[in-house]
Amino acid sequence: MVLMSVGILIFTIISLSTVNHIDRNLFGYKSFVVLSNSMSATDFSAGDLVITKQVDPANLRAGDIISFQSTNKESYGEVVTHKIREVQTDNTGNPLFVTYGTTTNTNDKSKVAFDRVLGKYEFRIVGVGNLLQFLKTVPGYILCIFIPFSVLILIQAIETVRKFRRYKKKQLAMMKIEWEHLQAEKAESMKMIEELKRLKQEVNGIT
Repeated sequence: MVLMSVGILIFTIISLSTVNHIDRNLFGYKSFVVLSNSMSATDFSAGDLVITKQVDPANLRAGDIISFQSTNKESYGEVVTHKIREVQTDNTGNPLFVTYGTTTNTNDKSKVAFDRVLGKYEFRIVGVGNLLQFLKTVPGYILCIFIPFSVLILIQAIETVRKFRRYKKKQLAMMKIEWEHLQAEKAESMKMIEELKRLKQEVNGIT
């Protein structure tokens, strides 16, 4: 329970602070939740978590999959992960990418400028995106964070009470043994006093 709760907490903190943040990376890697099935025909589906690695856009080739900030009107600013169909150059000689989703096999309306590229797709983690989205909700927080830690605190409190009771029981047992020992010593002392009195009486009788 402890390991599970701590693991979920660490996972949540790292995920919420890195996933879908275009300005943050972990050792050059970024992660994004897939929001649509535009690539489900070949590579990943909505709800998956894709991991991308920073790359020099000049090294990208047709067939590579990249994550980028969309400039399409209907998805402006959103992170999209699509495949490169063709590499072109803009007026200044910088790379310009024609991308598409493999499910529809239709080119995106806007070409991707090199400075919009966030990383090259490396691999996916199936379904983790759905979990992360769920963790951001109130039910997700209650179910995955609040309840486990509440149970953990309750278990710890119960264990503390049990240890305290065991300690008190042990103390009472030791006090009982000590009391019985004192009573035995008292009885022995009384016996010795009675013996001394008897000897004194015998001595007085002789004299």
